[in-house]
Amino acid sequence: MNLAAPGNAANSVAPGLSPDQETVLVIDDDPVAVEWLTRKLTREGLRVISAPEGEEGLRLARQRRPSTIFLDVVMPGLDGWAVLAALKADPRLAAIPVVMVTMLDERKKGLALGVADYLIKPVDRARLSTLMDQLRRKPQMRSVLVVEDDAICREMLVRALGKQGWQVREAADGRAALQCVAEAPPTLILLDLMLPVLDGRTVVRELAKVPAYRAIPIVILTARDLSRDERQSLGATVRKVLQKGSCNRQALLRELSEFQEAALPL
Repeated sequence: MNLAAPGNAANSVAPGLSPDQETVLVIDDDPVAVEWLTRKLTREGLRVISAPEGEEGLRLARQRRPSTIFLDVVMPGLDGWAVLAALKADPRLAAIPVVMVTMLDERKKGLALGVADYLIKPVDRARLSTLMDQLRRKPQMRSVLVVEDDAICREMLVRALGKQGWQVREAADGRAALQCVAEAPPTLILLDLMLPVLDGRTVVRELAKVPAYRAIPIVILTARDLSRDERQSLGATVRKVLQKGSCNRQALLRELSEFQEAALPL
């Protein structure tokens, strides 16, 4: 199984960057503005992906979970305010900082709607550099990958974790889970054992082959009791095994919260 970063899913990706670099998303229909931001942000050590309109920007945000989104206001189709509303309404995306970059001076409106900052074009390079330093100094967003083939249980976990401030991605099978990790390693993985395509045990083994992924703690979700030998066979990256039972949300989140406080350096 190849865990290298997948091919580019975005309209534009800055070349020559390693897969583990922090990714930012630029949503703007002005190619000159996109090219300028891409050059400046790349010099800050960031991977840049871009979209020329709102719908594509939302698709990329859901697919790639960037650390920051730069968003223009005036665009064809969905304007920046509509995109911002959609981002804040999605528990998977709501915690991602959004920076408005536009010709329109509506700073008060933007800040009232929860943007991290509001920049007027043309953007000063020093101001942009200072902003990225400020965003990087904030506590790192907790990111979790939920790997579960039961759509109802997966959606319940995604929404509940999103409301608790986690940045959440999801996968319905083992191969998709490995793809998600290759795109952006999460802080924590919640992993069902009984999965299609590749089962949970195979996912654990494949992740253990890549040194950079061995430090990612894995919490196993299972509907049955595992024997001591079965637990030991999963390896050291599996920090805890939780019983799904009937997929009781409160019980699972309570145990996960206690585990996080006791064992995870988040």
